Amino acid sequence: MQVLSPRFVRKFDKKIINIHHSLLPAFIGANTYRRAFERGVKVIGATAHYVTEKLDEGPILAQQAIHLTDGLTLSDYKQYGKSIESDTLLQAIKWHIEDKIFIYHNKALVLK
Repeated sequence: MQVLSPRFVRKFDKKIINIHHSLLPAFIGANTYRRAFERGVKVIGATAHYVTEKLDEGPILAQQAIHLTDGLTLSDYKQYGKSIESDTLLQAIKWHIEDKIFIYHNKALVLK
């Protein structure tokens, strides 16, 4: 995880997309799979969002989720989560490049 300076983020406003390995706004920050595992969540996922000065609070562009069964290990959580991260990020980048995203009150409206 790399935290960018506020100056850098402002310079590239709405041009930096982050892939976060949880369904935001849950589990902001690092070690999301471990924290989800410790809480015994039944759904994990990935969130692609624009980077803002506030950590993991930018407009959400795309999300995908996976329902989990009981008895999984932390390694399983990580494996399942990583399996959808790239697809989620790719979808957000595609919409960004196609200029299909409009921001309104920190919400991303996507024209599909």
